[in-house]
Amino acid sequence: MKALLAALTLTLTLLAGCSSVRLVDSQVQAISTLPAGDSIPPGARFRFERLPSQAMQVGAERVEAMAQAALERVGLVRDDAQARYSVLLGVNIHSYLVDAAGRPMNSPWGPGYGQIMIGTGGSMFGWGMGFPPSTLYRREVSLLLRDLRSGQVVYETRAANDNPWNDTNTVLAAMFEAALRDFPHPPAGIHQVNIEIPR
Repeated sequence: MKALLAALTLTLTLLAGCSSVRLVDSQVQAISTLPAGDSIPPGARFRFERLPSQAMQVGAERVEAMAQAALERVGLVRDDAQARYSVLLGVNIHSYLVDAAGRPMNSPWGPGYGQIMIGTGGSMFGWGMGFPPSTLYRREVSLLLRDLRSGQVVYETRAANDNPWNDTNTVLAAMFEAALRDFPHPPAGIHQVNIEIPR
């Protein structure tokens, strides 16, 4: 009886631990144009650049903060005054409806079913798990690292993910981390990178 109780307690503990995190499974593709044997040294300075269309974008600073945390994790340092590299970010988010089997549904409003503003955070209206159909979110992030001396892009990476969670800021932060997982020497082709986030 004691052995059974101990086994049950262990199982419940493991289940509780598993339920406290979610997996953001991003499809990542990264390309480095660095010559063979070259690298970007730890501590290299960077600054963010914005396209004119991004200058007044809502939540741009919040997205940059998420990317900055991921860049610092791989050894780069933000220094706007003495930057050697510039970083251009991109974020694209759409929602779409799926049936009970998870297949995208047709809609008179076309694919995407409406753009979601970057950095809104908090809760958003969603459908139930049965009927009406469920909502999934398609998120994509991209990052271009440019050498300011030569003007050449030395690293390009992007990550894409589909999931039902509406806490955009938490998911985007994990996706930037995934996009830079193998920096500065990524594997060829598209590969999956898993990042755990709190439930």
